[in-house]
Amino acid sequence: MYARLNQIVVDCRDPRSLVRFWAALLGGDPVDRARGWSHVEPPGGVRLAFQPVAEDKAVKNRLHLDIEVDAIEPATTHALRLGATRIGETVTDDQGSFQVMADPEGNEFCFVGD
Repeated sequence: MYARLNQIVVDCRDPRSLVRFWAALLGGDPVDRARGWSHVEPPGGVRLAFQPVAEDKAVKNRLHLDIEVDAIEPATTHALRLGATRIGETVTDDQGSFQVMADPEGNEFCFVGD
């Protein structure tokens, strides 16, 4: 028997703000929960939850989200308008292309496409 992925949890300083960034990026409605938690359930995706922690992010993520997009540059522009940061330039290799980004609290994610 296999276990089933229920949600992905991100530690952050301000769950109410960060969930709104991710809801605007991925779709879905932000939900604020008890004890400072928030979450969004993007259409066709897994719930992304945000847990309040006292400390700021200090080092590179050990896990990051790869977000498939039709076109990397328009997705990057949209994310920048929402408060993301571009990290480096778009990389293209034999697997396709990706752009490393960071959300408003510095959590890395990648836009991936052909």
